[in-house]
Amino acid sequence: MEETISFRNGRARVLDGAALRSCETWQKALQRKAKDHRFYEIVEQTLVSGFEHRYVVLEDTSGNVRGVQPVFFVRQNLVEGVPALRAAVETIRRVLPRFLTLRLLMVGCVAGEGHLGACRPEDEEWLVAALHSTLHIYARRCGASLVVFKDFRSSYRTSLQALVRNGYTRVPSMPMTRLSLRYKNFDAYFASLSKATRKDLRRKFRTAGKAEPLALEVRTDVTAILDEIYPLYLQVHERSALKFETLTKDYFRELGQRMPDRVRFFLWRQHGRIVAFSLCLVHEGAIYDDYLGLDYRVALDLHLYFLSFRDVITWAIAQGLDRYLSSPLNYEPKLHFGCDLMPLDLYVKHTSPLLNRLFPPLLKLLEPTRHDAVLQRFANADEL
Repeated sequence: MEETISFRNGRARVLDGAALRSCETWQKALQRKAKDHRFYEIVEQTLVSGFEHRYVVLEDTSGNVRGVQPVFFVRQNLVEGVPALRAAVETIRRVLPRFLTLRLLMVGCVAGEGHLGACRPEDEEWLVAALHSTLHIYARRCGASLVVFKDFRSSYRTSLQALVRNGYTRVPSMPMTRLSLRYKNFDAYFASLSKATRKDLRRKFRTAGKAEPLALEVRTDVTAILDEIYPLYLQVHERSALKFETLTKDYFRELGQRMPDRVRFFLWRQHGRIVAFSLCLVHEGAIYDDYLGLDYRVALDLHLYFLSFRDVITWAIAQGLDRYLSSPLNYEPKLHFGCDLMPLDLYVKHTSPLLNRLFPPLLKLLEPTRHDAVLQRFANADEL
């Protein structure tokens, strides 16, 4: 069912995925991003647990569509990023299941960083103003307490500063990391690392080299081997202290079949059995290392995390890619790999004007980066 909200410079039409298919400008809104319209459709159709997906089509007074912004509703655990409180809160939730949870209207992507869905780069400022004028109205209609712009790169700070001037609070989210691939090959990159890191990696690679060799395969479609790789993803996912989305088999299947131009699955086999895989996207000179799966029966002994990093970097350099971007968390090894932080921001506003004035100090307490000491050791930690 479509909802319409009018504002001074146009109107917003809120559509579900089925209704959006008839919007011709949908494909243009995110076409310059690694995760384009196809990705959002895949996420909506395969990650259905706990998420309500909507799309805000924003038109100016002449009826021209200036942007299509993906949004979604979710009930969020407010202490997800505060390990010290987690055990106590879980005890209370045995009696009060929704204690310290809120229904949120989130702007961006369920599985990854957020982007503005402007049809043209010059429309971003207009789009932000339109979203500011409409989202709090839509959120209140739908019973959401907070509007959250989720995981937007720091490069958006200029465009999104208008939100901060109008009641939103910007807080750091868990950052991605990035590495420049300005090297001739992996050996040249390896030589750039600190002496201690080189010594540690050589030891790990020697240990792995004494075992049965690993065979690397890169493919786009993993439909035939989903039953082998999906349990490996779950093993890594369940070990993570911070969880937001849980991927499904259908997600992996559809991603490879509908985005073969961008998706790369790296598979490592030992004795013919898959013991690790990495899901990456390739776009405009960059490789995005998004998800890792490991067989923990052998992963630690073989140092599979480090071997997978080496092989992905080797492949990316050989392909002429110039940037390696990695998803959040697991910062200790990335620090030693020479990565920089790639800050991501949350912009948060409570739908109650009174509570919104009281909310900023609580947000500063709950924001997750303050509880990860490793982040402060990165050279550009001040950018958070």
